[in-house]
Amino acid sequence: MDLADREWRLITEESRSGPMNMALDEIAAQSAAEDGIRTLRVYRWAPSTLSLGYHQDPATVDWDVCEREGITVTRRPTGGGAIYHDEWGDISYSIVAPADELPGDLLESYELLCEPLLDAFEGMGVDAGFADEERPAVYQPACYLRALHPAHDVVASDGRKISGNAQYRQRDAVVQHGSITFERTTERHLACFADPDATPADFDDRVTSVTEQSGIAREEAVAELTEALRRWGDAHEGTWSEAELEAARERANEKFATERWTRDGDDPTD
Repeated sequence: MDLADREWRLITEESRSGPMNMALDEIAAQSAAEDGIRTLRVYRWAPSTLSLGYHQDPATVDWDVCEREGITVTRRPTGGGAIYHDEWGDISYSIVAPADELPGDLLESYELLCEPLLDAFEGMGVDAGFADEERPAVYQPACYLRALHPAHDVVASDGRKISGNAQYRQRDAVVQHGSITFERTTERHLACFADPDATPADFDDRVTSVTEQSGIAREEAVAELTEALRRWGDAHEGTWSEAELEAARERANEKFATERWTRDGDDPTD
């Protein structure tokens, strides 16, 4: 399915808080469903953030460490384990479009929306693709240490995970978001969990980074991802509207920054 004949806006890398990043995905979904606006975005997390999977048990989080280290905690609308998004070491993206413009099959849609991600890795000099074989979980609560599956896990040529991606549908729109490990922050990542059943050596045996695989600068990696998204959607550079930003701020405050959502997984806006 060729999506380049539709109009896409590209929002280049911006720094937002964890709750605001998740809120912007939801508001972009609303804009896609109501106004047909298609969004490609690249972003970073400031301050560094631990994003919990939708069904994450809050007891797996070391809340004291996160508070002491200034790590924001929020919950994603997508499943899987928690991901530590380092302000420097993580590069994130989202793709949002009306649901009726994408394949109805989840896996087919997922693979289509991963195309620019894989193109970006090629531009970064990283040999990456979907995992060739299944590998068992090392530590289930951590997204990057869960079981590897050929259908959806993106790994480097040595079989180690380099990117986590997920998709959900909301308000007649599809949101796919993901993160690239630019530079590993192993000890800080594991410290976010309460008594993790994994060591730094276990983590480094399962997870790699753009820095390790190709050695390019972060600005280059961001530029490659941005350009891959631009080419894929034949996108023009755009911005959020003031109405979208205001709605996202409200959504962040009412939902993604609340303990009710983050600790309990209960959406206070429903």
